[in-house]
Amino acid sequence: MVYLVRHAHAGRKAQWQGPDLARPLSAQGRKEALGLIERLGGRPLGRVLSSPAERCLQTVQPLAGRLGRPVEPNEALGVEGTAAGVLELLAHPALDRAVLCTHGELIGEVLDELQQAGLELPDPPRWPKGSTWILELDGGHAWKGTYLAPLAVEPATQHPLPR
Repeated sequence: MVYLVRHAHAGRKAQWQGPDLARPLSAQGRKEALGLIERLGGRPLGRVLSSPAERCLQTVQPLAGRLGRPVEPNEALGVEGTAAGVLELLAHPALDRAVLCTHGELIGEVLDELQQAGLELPDPPRWPKGSTWILELDGGHAWKGTYLAPLAVEPATQHPLPR
C-alpha cells in the first residue's frame, strides 16, 4: 500500500516571481498540508518521500514532523519525473505504506498507466491539490485505488496522533 499525494495549493505559477521549484504553499495550501495529518495520521505509515519542489516538501513536512520522520526528496517524484519512475516506487517493497508527494501531471499519468493495467477505481480518477490516492496491490496481482479528498485544517484545530 502506498499513499500518493498531490501537493497542496501553491498559488498561480504566473504570479510567482522566482524559480518554479521554489514556489511555496499558499495559506490555503498550508491548511491542506495540516489536513494530511487528519487524513493519514491514524493510518500505519512508513517513509515520507517527496518531489524536491518546495510546494511538495511543504505539503508533507507537517505529517512527517508529527510522525518523527524525515522527508526524503526523490527526483522520480519531481517535475521532470516520469510515470514509469513513479510506478517503480509504488512497487518497491521498501516503500510499503510510504507517503509519496508529487505533481498533478505525474499523478494523472500514473493513474492512466494503472488503469490500463487494470486498476480498480470506485469513482472516476481526479487529483485536486492536496488530495491523496491510496494505492494497493491486491494479492500482488491487481491495483486498487481509494480517493481521499483534500481537507483544509486550521492550525489550532489539529489533533495529536494516537499513540
